[in-house]
Amino acid sequence: MNFELSNEQQMIVDTVRAFVENELYPHEEEVERTGVVPKELGQEIAQKCKDIGFYASNISTDAGGGGLNYLDFTLLERELGRASMALSVFFGRPSGILEACTGDQREKYLLPAVAGEKFDALAMTEPGAGSDVRSMSATAVADGDDWVINGTKHFISHADIADFVILFVATGEEETPRGPKKKISCFLVDRGTPGFEIRSGYNSVSHRGYHNSILDFDNCRVPKEQMLGEPHQGFALANTWLYATRLTVATMAVGRARRAMDLALNYAVERKQFGKAIGKFQGVSFKLADMVTEIDAADWLTLAAAWRVDNGMPANREIASAKLYATEMLARVTDEALQIFGGMGLMSDLPLERLWRDARVERIWEGTSEIQRHIISRELLRPLEK
Repeated sequence: MNFELSNEQQMIVDTVRAFVENELYPHEEEVERTGVVPKELGQEIAQKCKDIGFYASNISTDAGGGGLNYLDFTLLERELGRASMALSVFFGRPSGILEACTGDQREKYLLPAVAGEKFDALAMTEPGAGSDVRSMSATAVADGDDWVINGTKHFISHADIADFVILFVATGEEETPRGPKKKISCFLVDRGTPGFEIRSGYNSVSHRGYHNSILDFDNCRVPKEQMLGEPHQGFALANTWLYATRLTVATMAVGRARRAMDLALNYAVERKQFGKAIGKFQGVSFKLADMVTEIDAADWLTLAAAWRVDNGMPANREIASAKLYATEMLARVTDEALQIFGGMGLMSDLPLERLWRDARVERIWEGTSEIQRHIISRELLRPLEK
């Protein structure tokens, strides 16, 4: 296997790293202090992303995107992971599920999203339905040429800046050997549609400025043309397009861990105690050795999973392993980096305490660590079951 980056891949890494350091890092302190990204700043970041030719790089060239494969896009998002989520979200990456748009949907949603004219948000989680998607209670009922939507979603990331949401709701029920299960469908719902309200969500310890929202639907009527995919096939649609979002969480965790490692490494060289750099003490140097080993392991797990997707190979277990290991690694690495800094690591003068706080959510969203272990063990056991 060849582990060397191609010239194009190295260009992606270098360009995005420079963008992150020059365009995003300078604004992190203000976002942490205020909890808000000014609208003008978000627009400026998006425009600069377009200027360097990286907007919608995850979308196929047929739809006007950059057409990066999973491996190259994973390298890109690894670099974005170094920055505040509240800022990096404006480095345009429309949801890949929009490539399922057909007919007029392409003109109304897909193409404007690729052009940066519209921003989307994915709406699936509910107060009573997180990991168990099939238990969602939000519904859509057919009424003539429309669907009428009722229910509530929460923890919906960046819905506060979205022009439309990609909404998953129950549209029926079916009997299965394991009992009744909800049939799920997907809809494209515009901000401002009567009966659709976006409310402020909860204050989170992780990712300040990157807001979650609560979505309320009260007899919200949408035309049948705004259903994405076929009726009752939303679960299959999600599995086709969204399972690789776990790669995003994994690779961004690697990027954050690398930043924490860099901070700790430099401090270990500069900080003097008892007449020598603290990196000379085994208690610190062994921490650094363990940190970089774990980071590298998570990095290669993630890149290998992306490579499998690109080559049409089964990758569900590998992606789950990457997401599980990388997010748990990030918690350990940020904690050890903070320990190397001592008391200063907890102070807001440095970005380390933010990286430490931000790490906590990564083991929860896009499938908890427990869900990832379930996926991994299921994939191991199924071939042996009779």
